[in-house]
Amino acid sequence: MYDAWRHRFSLLTVGATLFLVFAGGMVTSTQSGLAVPDWPLSYGMLMPPMVGGIFYEHGHRMVASAVGFLTLLLAFWTARRESRRGVRRLAWAALATVVAQGVLGGLTVIFLLPTAISIGHACLAQAFFCLTIALAYATSREWLSPPPPRADPVGLRSLAVLATGLVYAQLVAGATMRHLHAGLAIPDFPLALGRLVPPFDAPGVAIHFAHRVGAVFVLGACAWLWLAARSAEARPVERVAGLALGLGVLQAGLGAATVLTAKAPVVTSLHVATGAAVLGLCFLCTLRSFRLLAPPPVAPATRAAVSSAA
Repeated sequence: MYDAWRHRFSLLTVGATLFLVFAGGMVTSTQSGLAVPDWPLSYGMLMPPMVGGIFYEHGHRMVASAVGFLTLLLAFWTARRESRRGVRRLAWAALATVVAQGVLGGLTVIFLLPTAISIGHACLAQAFFCLTIALAYATSREWLSPPPPRADPVGLRSLAVLATGLVYAQLVAGATMRHLHAGLAIPDFPLALGRLVPPFDAPGVAIHFAHRVGAVFVLGACAWLWLAARSAEARPVERVAGLALGLGVLQAGLGAATVLTAKAPVVTSLHVATGAAVLGLCFLCTLRSFRLLAPPPVAPATRAAVSSAA
């Protein structure tokens, strides 16, 4: 049965998680990762003076704790009220992921911002964001009472998976670039060191340029997904894909502004959060397409081959 309050609470968790991504971006953008050198306490206190970089680092910890608490409540609420085993497992997986994310955050402080752990911390945050979206959609009216499945003549399911994978790979490249301090390895835009393809003889240029090229592929995938959904008249997917494309264009502009403003903290953090939003929307397109569209029919020759092999 549809539980309106649990669905709303899951949407609140999604929104809080997106804000957490922005807060984490502010920590990196202001270079405040070691403004509080101990963990889990902050200078041995629960609430240190919120001055300088402590405001961003400890503020990020406070937001992370709030998100963890929301996820804990949602997991227990789901375990108590949810009849579907898969959704209960999804809620526990979200809780385990947010705990692992908190531990990774603590390890980045204890081991003085090691690159591998910092990148893992950033990438796991995106995965957790997708888990919260899955929980919110699984508790929605659309999931519980879907209309009869429509045909998928253009392979919209596969396109949605492709777009989601490309966006996630782009975010991994962005996190790698950010934690390798290569965000200004190419300080000009739209050219790259005055060329279309820069020389790769300086540290960080390759990963920075790869991130720029990845943005083109992401925009192309979002546009393809939107056009395919429009062609298939899959309105629920088309609306979300259109929003993802619009945010993708905004994301590209924020990326350019990040370079041109020499990584202004707010602009850079908005770039990080908008990237997460694009990922979440593409992932929602994937969930919707699998829920609302029928799988493509199997050709008779393929069906016969499978039967004979079995």
